[in-house]
Amino acid sequence: MDEEYALSSYQYHLPEELIAQAPVEPRDHSRLMIVNRSDGSIVSTTFRTLGEMLQEGDQLIFNDTKVIPSRLHGIRKGGGKAEVFLIRRHQDGSWDALVRPGKKLPPGSIVQFNPSFYCEMLEPLNNGGRRILFHCQGDLDKMLEECAQIPLPHYIRRDATKEDKIRYQTVYAANPGAVAAPTAGLHFSHDLLLALKAKGVIQTYITLHTGIGTFRPVKTEDIRAHVMHAERYIIPPHTAEVLNSPGDRLRLCIGTTSCRTLEAAANEEGIIQAGEYDTNIFIYPGYRFKYVSSLLTNFHLPGSTLLMLVCAFAGRELVMEAYERAVRERFRFFSYGDAMLIL
Repeated sequence: MDEEYALSSYQYHLPEELIAQAPVEPRDHSRLMIVNRSDGSIVSTTFRTLGEMLQEGDQLIFNDTKVIPSRLHGIRKGGGKAEVFLIRRHQDGSWDALVRPGKKLPPGSIVQFNPSFYCEMLEPLNNGGRRILFHCQGDLDKMLEECAQIPLPHYIRRDATKEDKIRYQTVYAANPGAVAAPTAGLHFSHDLLLALKAKGVIQTYITLHTGIGTFRPVKTEDIRAHVMHAERYIIPPHTAEVLNSPGDRLRLCIGTTSCRTLEAAANEEGIIQAGEYDTNIFIYPGYRFKYVSSLLTNFHLPGSTLLMLVCAFAGRELVMEAYERAVRERFRFFSYGDAMLIL
């Protein structure tokens, strides 16, 4: 097996204290590492300098998904605590969810969240979860907003707070459906977006509802055997028209979720197809990029599919060199951490 396909090739040492437990305030005061693929240079700066690098006619492509409160704690009918983690909503009103304790929640079981709000277990899912159906008096979305928590990643070792409902969300989030934030976008403030707009930088939006696959580790030593969880993406016709417009200005993809969306939607000629589809695209070294030519992203977990995507884009040796430097320079890692710009 080639080295680039070995899971061990995507491991690195990360001191635990570099895992960001809270976001930087203000949003755009995080740090930024710039990695240039053409000459291999690596430069450390601050995120606000991004505005100085962009010019009129440059284009930013954002994922405008909105994180839903999706972690619920309740009581099983008959007694005992239960947790329900929402994954995906279906058109018939049912949801896919992970549940604990799974063995004590067979089909027909009830989990009560408050006197007027409960869910019923339907059929089991292939991933060990359940299809569930909510029952409530009044608006379900409002009930979830009141009763459910924002699903912070497992490496943030604290309970979610009211502040996280705002900060674990991009300022341009518009379409509810994600259970994980598109974290590269967390660095953009309203003020920075307004300044970029005034400068003539084009801001374009697609949607990919980030799913539970974001948290799932790769367990196969040959990474090619890993299967991604499918996620829903949407590209409206007018957005595809903008994305396909000719020009030689910089097109900067904001985050790995935007990157996966664009690559899933592009044909072999690099033309973006409008529509609403599921994708389980897995991008790892050897992949030929059809559309994305520059990428803004965060620093990702060792052995993760997100790190593999970044290595596919910039080359594994250069990316791992940048990660080693980020550790030395005490950059902050993961969802609430600092950013990397790859040109």
